[in-house]
Amino acid sequence: MILKTKPADVFKERHNGPDKEQMQEMLRTIGVESLDQLIEETVPSAIRLKKPLNLPNALSETQFLKKFASIAKQNKLYKSYIGLGYNDTILPAVIQRNILENPGWYTAYTPYQAEIAQGRLEALINYQSMVMDLTGMEIANASLLDEGTAAAEAMAMFYAQRKGSRKSATRFFVSEQVLPQTIDVLKTRATPLGIELEIGDHRSANLQDETLFGAIVQYPAADGEVFDYTDFINTAHEQEILVVVAADIMSLTLLTPPGEMGADAVVGTTQRFGVPMGYGGPHAGYFATKDAFKRVIPGRIIGISVDAQGNKAYRMALQTREQHIRREKATSNICTAQVLLAVIAGMYAVYHGPRRLKYIGVNIYALTQQLESGLKALGFEQLNRQYFDTLKIAVESAEMKAAIRTEAEAAGINFHYFAKNFIGISLHQATELQDVKDILAVFAKVTGKSAAILTIDELPNETELKWNDSLIRTSDYLTHEVFNRHHSEHEILRYMKFLENKDISLVHSMIPLGSCTMKLNATAEMIPITWPEIGSIHPFAPADQVKGYKQIFEDLESWLCEVTGFDAMSLQPNSGAQGEYAGLMVIRAYHESRGEGHRNISLIPSSAHGTNPASAVMAGMKVVIVKCDERGNIDVADLRAKAEQYKNELSCLMVTYPSTHGVYEESIIEICQIIHDNGGRVYMDGANMNAQVGLTSPATIGADVCHLNLHKTFCIPHGGGGPGMGPIGVVKDLAPFLPGHAVVKTGGEEAIHAVSAAPWGSASILPISYAYIAMMGGEGLTEATKVAILNANYIKARLQQHYPVLYIGKNGRCAHEMILDCREFKKYGVEVEDIAKRLMDYGFHAPTVSFPVAGTLMIEPTESEPQEELDRFCEAMISIREEIREIEEGKADQKNNVLKHAPHTAQVALSESWDRPYSREKAVYPVSYLCDGKVWPTVSRIDSAYGDRNLICSCAPIEAYNENNNEMVAVG
Repeated sequence: MILKTKPADVFKERHNGPDKEQMQEMLRTIGVESLDQLIEETVPSAIRLKKPLNLPNALSETQFLKKFASIAKQNKLYKSYIGLGYNDTILPAVIQRNILENPGWYTAYTPYQAEIAQGRLEALINYQSMVMDLTGMEIANASLLDEGTAAAEAMAMFYAQRKGSRKSATRFFVSEQVLPQTIDVLKTRATPLGIELEIGDHRSANLQDETLFGAIVQYPAADGEVFDYTDFINTAHEQEILVVVAADIMSLTLLTPPGEMGADAVVGTTQRFGVPMGYGGPHAGYFATKDAFKRVIPGRIIGISVDAQGNKAYRMALQTREQHIRREKATSNICTAQVLLAVIAGMYAVYHGPRRLKYIGVNIYALTQQLESGLKALGFEQLNRQYFDTLKIAVESAEMKAAIRTEAEAAGINFHYFAKNFIGISLHQATELQDVKDILAVFAKVTGKSAAILTIDELPNETELKWNDSLIRTSDYLTHEVFNRHHSEHEILRYMKFLENKDISLVHSMIPLGSCTMKLNATAEMIPITWPEIGSIHPFAPADQVKGYKQIFEDLESWLCEVTGFDAMSLQPNSGAQGEYAGLMVIRAYHESRGEGHRNISLIPSSAHGTNPASAVMAGMKVVIVKCDERGNIDVADLRAKAEQYKNELSCLMVTYPSTHGVYEESIIEICQIIHDNGGRVYMDGANMNAQVGLTSPATIGADVCHLNLHKTFCIPHGGGGPGMGPIGVVKDLAPFLPGHAVVKTGGEEAIHAVSAAPWGSASILPISYAYIAMMGGEGLTEATKVAILNANYIKARLQQHYPVLYIGKNGRCAHEMILDCREFKKYGVEVEDIAKRLMDYGFHAPTVSFPVAGTLMIEPTESEPQEELDRFCEAMISIREEIREIEEGKADQKNNVLKHAPHTAQVALSESWDRPYSREKAVYPVSYLCDGKVWPTVSRIDSAYGDRNLICSCAPIEAYNENNNEMVAVG
């Protein structure tokens, strides 16, 4: 017998859902004979690639992990005492295993459907409470991208809130002791807004200057000195100047919180709370402020409301502030949060509680004192009069500084080397007494002394805080029950599982959100992110210590250039919206380099993502909306007229392709040419890049720059709303302007200032996309695109006889997503929200609701879903359509029906009294597959408006509902 040999471990067969037999059945349902025929009828021939992607041969999972381990080992694991906002930390193993490595947490979507996201929302309100307590502020959001961009958001918020004598002020004071990467990001964000930065010593700042509207200081300062900013803030307030303090959150376990000094906003990073350095990210930036700014605070806020049964329920609060609604009127383009990292940091605080957190802070300070004593014994001068974890050591010459660096690196140790003859040493949670001895040994060897090496084997039982009394924290923090209960591993394990069980994620069912691409996040792709060689590297480590990361970046940039057709790539933007902003700033810099800085008009179709106009305004552009026709395509005549009208001021067009309506627009090449003919550049929003890979490309259609959502097309998981990565690709003449960085050389020869705090953004999650491309290869990536189109058209074929499909291509096909029009149901009292909530009873997260068209559902199945799951979803949608039909035919009441009461919790279904005009079985088991395993919503439909009227954003419990004044009474 002769048997064929074939690899048993082909990754594309793991990643793509339908097998060959399923694909044939699906193609018959669609009405085509082959997958190639479907692609030919869907993707315009004029934009098809002429040759296949030129990428390395696909690796199996085993081959990839073996090869990638050899790449990662090129990174050298030195002990890092560089500081500057990044410190080693200890992630509790129970949190690493059960959150960071758990797909129940990392594959969930943004909690827009709150009833099936109560676990994440509770974890995030814990995070907000932690930030509020430690900073001493009245409200905090559910995280921002990093410390640098959080500081920039605070500056922009203050600028938008100028009042009184400062109404026309345009200057912002920046302490020279603010972290250098933060100053760099502030420079980027200030320029297009017309803000001028004044960088100087806060102790001599002229706050009488009527042109100042705000200020930022660092606490502790970048060199480690701890200043009391109370007088500075009071003086600023007397002049109607608002002050933001960038604060190290670990230091706030011991230091007086900035809120008690009078700060108007406090920003920083929670990286020290258990999140690995990861060569710069991802980390959850925090943003806390006064209650007066709650309506303008950027990003997402989690609040407490009530559900239909009067039970406490969490949801995202004040969503009318979001850029998806405010668009060009938005003051921020924040489209995400660092949810997974915020959850980890918040759970770190839950697990340790206030007592153990304080121990961590005290131990860091005590070790720093021991180090100072040893260095002084060796004859070195320590310049910081008051410090928490960072010493600033004076050395007598550049030669001695170089000698110390040589000895330190020979011992596997990194310090911070100032431009002058100073050395910074920042200790952290992972520092032990032996580490202090090792540091002293370096200095002793250079000086030829050894007497000062510590001989004690443990820290003393007590240590004295050698600070001014005003700097010593006296207020309590983390007094809520949740931070004082789960301190054993059994307790924290059960608490995390309790929360996880309240959420729907990809471990339960498909999440069919249009424009969000919730595809498989393969385990083999995820494994490397927890390797020390990836997670334990400081972003400012010397270049010869990070050769593994260098190879990852070079390979990934090369592959992404091949996929997009572009000439250069920047990996710095750490979200899709950041990528948009970076791309627009590159276009702005290009025009300015040609003496055409007056080009500031951005044409944006009416169907665009809300981040597009918001990003354009932030980049200093004026937004002009371009109409769409009745088929959802860009109105070419209107585009041409406006491009010609503004040809002298035209900066760019922002366009999504395939369109936000899920169609490959036939006129896209003409559209791009019109912009070029009128002096503008074309920015392509890469949200739908997963419908291009291997079939067409941004460069092929005529785009000049685009961002790529690596958390969509290239498999980085959504993590409940973050992290993400949004690198940008550009054509050759835009490459010189790619983002630079103040500390590490990146970007082009004429680089714009940094858009993110770290040189390569959230570097530690780039291995996920690297793995995806390496294991799929060019052929696999192309097949994934084809299968995504197949799956979408299969759902369309199955549902179009039940729901109108709003937009289709000229051959009747959709791209990778389609829009179901649910507006006709309004006359029967059924809103699209009712369908979304009812889907929870069927075990599904809803598709995208009312975007880009109000009253519609946008469905994207992704290539990772098998036919069985697609059929299960279609069965649910068809069943809901029949429930709507019962209302149409008068068999069900318009106001009292199974859709209006959805979702149905177990508590409701098991209540003693049942007075609804439909059965319990219809409510909770409407289709047979639910009998095999039902995911229960944990709360009934949430009253969001009520929660916005009565805003509570911390984990203080609701004690009572006061019916007399329509308020919730909070305690704690």
